[in-house]
Amino acid sequence: MPARPHRREALALMAAMTAAASQSHATPGPAPGASQFRHGVASGDPDASSLVIWTRVTPAASAPDRPLTVTWRLAPDPAFTGIAATGKAVAGPAADFTVKVLVGGLKPGQTYFYDFTVDGETSPTGRTRTLPTGALDRLGIALASCSNYAYGHFNAYDAIAKDPQVDVVLHTGDYIYEYGAGEWGDDVGTLLGRRHQPPHETVTLADYRQRHAQYKSDRGAQAMHAAHPFVACWDDHESTNNPWMGGAQNHQPDTEGDWATRRAASIQAYFEWMPVREPGPGRSRADFWRVYRFGDLATLVTLETRHTGRGEQVAYGPWFERIQTPQDRDAFMSEVIGDPARGMLSPAMEADLRTALEASKATGQPWRVIGNASPMARMLVPDVAALGIEPARNLKGATLGQSPDLFWTGRWNLPFYTDTWDGYPAARERLYGLCQGAGVEDLLVLTGDSHSFWMNRLFDGEGRPMGLELGTAGISSPGDFVESGWDLETADRLDRLFESQLEEVVWTDNLHQGYVRVVLEPHVATADFVAVDTVLTDSYRPGVLRSTRIVRVDGTLDYEAAEA
Repeated sequence: MPARPHRREALALMAAMTAAASQSHATPGPAPGASQFRHGVASGDPDASSLVIWTRVTPAASAPDRPLTVTWRLAPDPAFTGIAATGKAVAGPAADFTVKVLVGGLKPGQTYFYDFTVDGETSPTGRTRTLPTGALDRLGIALASCSNYAYGHFNAYDAIAKDPQVDVVLHTGDYIYEYGAGEWGDDVGTLLGRRHQPPHETVTLADYRQRHAQYKSDRGAQAMHAAHPFVACWDDHESTNNPWMGGAQNHQPDTEGDWATRRAASIQAYFEWMPVREPGPGRSRADFWRVYRFGDLATLVTLETRHTGRGEQVAYGPWFERIQTPQDRDAFMSEVIGDPARGMLSPAMEADLRTALEASKATGQPWRVIGNASPMARMLVPDVAALGIEPARNLKGATLGQSPDLFWTGRWNLPFYTDTWDGYPAARERLYGLCQGAGVEDLLVLTGDSHSFWMNRLFDGEGRPMGLELGTAGISSPGDFVESGWDLETADRLDRLFESQLEEVVWTDNLHQGYVRVVLEPHVATADFVAVDTVLTDSYRPGVLRSTRIVRVDGTLDYEAAEA
């Protein structure tokens, strides 16, 4: 697939792309007459005998607060000739007229179809599946992350909906973004007619509800949710940029109020608008981690790394003038970045993870998969200036190296991001030690957040292999090198430098949007990096950028030669 044009160039090509729609995929429109089901249907958080089905009913303008009785049904066939379960629920203002039903008593590994009816109108039909038990010969996972409404159409979601190899969607966060007018992505959203609503940054419960509603109005999102069961962890933008337990980079208490109140509002809206179970006894909604068992083939554990165990991120700004020598750099990495008091996972999360890994090993499953919000591999920036990256190639004309940018972090070989696991190396070592204690050194980590595709090898601090990491590009969010102003040639060259200079990076691409399709079989896995050629119109073409096989070697995992 050819490289995607820079956005400034690509916007000028929209008319030509639209003209080619007859030869490309086009996302479907809403179901005819679906005036009360404007946000589609969804399912998710399955186990072997139960799952969640979801919809939202738009109330009549003449009675905006009147509760509505909704009938739901679920059947093993799309014609609903044999009903497996049915019931009634109430859609009302207390939960923003969303309907979320935990349907139990179902058969393992069974495909079901479901819909909702209110006031004589029936929703689109959704398809879902419970988790299998016993022998399982394959599992197809679509890895998705970073869907920014303003930056473009969710075409990769639509491609996931149409992908016959996908059994379940794993979304590793940034399902929504909190930004408002004049902030990140708004220039593109203005050109595309996809500006964020509400037009200001989301802070209140009403704000977050409106933003979730906007994201579920996208046709690609509706198609994906109707086609496959959905499992998820959240990252930062479901609340705001770079949160930790005591605050967030993008939260200003003097103008935006109490952080705990804002976080509670974001979590409430998430649980209303997503097909996820309510917490069990002794747990809160913030304790949002899950364990999914897929027969004798795999266990998937999703991590919560934002609200229950994370210490405050290190900001580079205060250190820009203070790091002047290699000794300064080493002290900063050891004492500040490496501070063992700064955690990522709560003790309860760690305990559940260890229990799940031990059970997976004890039952002989070949795959232990981690759903992880942000990159885990070590990415200490190489000296890009010494390696020939020229400031003149930056289209934004920035004065580089005079602030904590790529030139500065490269000069001192500092972490690419301090908000990822690289900013918490002691917590990463604790995670690796936990896994080793459970007898696990063959993790398959599925990651989002960075808006780039990644194939990474993972090692602990002593150089022992811990497994592999697959990272997905954004559904619509642009790659960092492109977005920060580098021309396409230089952005691609930076990718190649990361591959050649960083031990844990095998391959990366920041030029495309898309998803990763991971197909697990008992003795091998296949990873396909699926890109869409545009997010600037809802007519698009999908294609596989790269395909690789994952095999077991000496008790851990490795990549075989990939097809580019």
